[in-house]
Amino acid sequence: MADEILELNDGTDGLVLVGIHRRGVQIAERLAEVIREREGIDIPRGALDITLYRDDLQTVGPRPVVGKTVLPVPIDGMVVVIVDDVLYTGRTIRAALDELADFGRPARIMLAVLVDRGGRELPIQPDVVGKQVEVGTGGRVDVCVLALDGRDEVVVTGVGSGA
Repeated sequence: MADEILELNDGTDGLVLVGIHRRGVQIAERLAEVIREREGIDIPRGALDITLYRDDLQTVGPRPVVGKTVLPVPIDGMVVVIVDDVLYTGRTIRAALDELADFGRPARIMLAVLVDRGGRELPIQPDVVGKQVEVGTGGRVDVCVLALDGRDEVVVTGVGSGA
């Protein structure tokens, strides 16, 4: 995934990785580590908490838990790579795009996801995908990362359209 990001950006110039809370942040950190090892450059990285930008905020409850959004550099004119664990309906990414717009106008926004499970409700497609899986209605894709879950694992249930 890191190689694809560098290829699409033609290097590291102007690149910022921004993970979506929670697991997208850890995946962005890992991508930055790989880029640092291969290119010798430390890519700026940040975190988005899209809670207040969700279109289903009223269903979250009266007191949603809101984390911090941290953008390490001004994003105007930068190439921002939104990083998330699982892409499903596209609504999380729509919320991330809305939030980013409040911080500036990047030259380009790319989307990198660890798992694309299909099932889009919005016309949003990733630029970089770790793995694409077909998950049936009612199926799940759960990503576990060492920093939060004590293990690295992707668990898929309900594989295929007949599940």
